[in-house]
Amino acid sequence: MAPPSSALPAPDPRKATIASRVAAQLRGEILSGALAPGAKVNLDRLRERLDVSLAPVREAMTRLLAEGLVELEDQRGYHVAPVSRANLDEVIRLRAELEPLALGLAIERGTIEWEGAVMAALHRLTRTPRAGADSASTDAWEAAHARFHLALIEGCGMPMLIGFCQRLHLLDERYHRLPHPAGRADRDAATDHAALAAATTARHSAEAVALLASHIAQSGAELRDALAATLPDLNRP
Repeated sequence: MAPPSSALPAPDPRKATIASRVAAQLRGEILSGALAPGAKVNLDRLRERLDVSLAPVREAMTRLLAEGLVELEDQRGYHVAPVSRANLDEVIRLRAELEPLALGLAIERGTIEWEGAVMAALHRLTRTPRAGADSASTDAWEAAHARFHLALIEGCGMPMLIGFCQRLHLLDERYHRLPHPAGRADRDAATDHAALAAATTARHSAEAVALLASHIAQSGAELRDALAATLPDLNRP
């Protein structure tokens, strides 16, 4: 029997693959600063540069819109999302609220397999070097860091909450990758991560939740202070 006329056509796996590749490349260019905050994104030029059709480019932009990395304005088209003190403050505050909420639920509901995933993610993070200005090293460390924070909350059983937390972590990562003053080193958070994993897998919910909230807030405050020296926009109320 033929499907009803309102049925959606089956997705084209090849287009989905191309769209994913385009989204990943653009995401990387935004995070690295190759596509600067506020920069206009011309879809035709982008299609030519990446040698793809317009459809996967539009799909990629839709994904980046959902992630908060690009914005769309009537009559003006797409542009890379700007950075600001207000946005950074909101990202930090929401992370400090939502990730501890998700962690508390994960500790309550998580399985032994979830505990193992947390410790495996911590092991990978501690064994992943981060060598200053080396972009490949930074990419690898940021990926391991994101995976650790995701592992902490995956046991909560709430896909929407996990999705919100992932988006906020990505936006936070973008700020961490912005240029910092010469000679500034990011805070060594290895001790925080180890203590957080230990409290989590021991099911010490109150301690783990407090550690995570403090970790996010302290890291965010240090980042905000560092960026204020190079981005005057962050100094304006």
